[in-house]
Amino acid sequence: MSTINFTIDGKACKAKPGQTIVEAAKDNGIYIPTLCHFEGLKPAGTCRICTVKVGGRNMAACTTPVTEGMVVENKTADLEDYRKAIIEMLFVEGNHMCPTCEKSGNCELQALGYRYMMMAPRFPFLFPRRTLDASLPKIVIERNRCVQCLRCVRGITTADGKRIFGVVNRGGHVEITVDKDLAASMTDEMAQKAMDLCPVGAILKKEVGFAIPIGKRKFDSKPIGSEIEKA
Repeated sequence: MSTINFTIDGKACKAKPGQTIVEAAKDNGIYIPTLCHFEGLKPAGTCRICTVKVGGRNMAACTTPVTEGMVVENKTADLEDYRKAIIEMLFVEGNHMCPTCEKSGNCELQALGYRYMMMAPRFPFLFPRRTLDASLPKIVIERNRCVQCLRCVRGITTADGKRIFGVVNRGGHVEITVDKDLAASMTDEMAQKAMDLCPVGAILKKEVGFAIPIGKRKFDSKPIGSEIEKA
């Protein structure tokens, strides 16, 4: 198998044919922040937090394949501020209450807020009116925390390939919906997978809230990305 040679911020890197910039960067010990990307799922490029510069143009690193001689800029001042702005927008356009959220410490959006030292967002809070659905047997859908990453839509399917989650509406009114007939047959394993797949606290498995004490959760001791940058 041939190897592709490219650079990220001046560092010589190697990639396998077909790898995206995010995947290749990870293999070379370079962290590119993402929210919608999840290993094993088809890339969607919805959150744009992974934006890098290739040949001076902004590109989504999770959907852009690496090519021979590619020159990638990842950690520049303007890109880091761009990412921070997206994180701030995701906070203000939802209703996030980190101190009382079951996903606190395991939340990727919260962890990115810490990584980018987000204090007071530069944008006004929108306080949208969103619904919570606790009518399903195994899970709770808390739309106030949803960031429309579509991981659940892409990753949670029945044995015959039917999607349990879907999307309705457009623009600022986009909302994750669920097929209640299919959701009624979800197993405990599927419910846990859906909760783990969600980067925030929008999908919660019933009867297991706060199972892991604060202080022992995923990002309580190791900042997001540290497992890649120290590899």
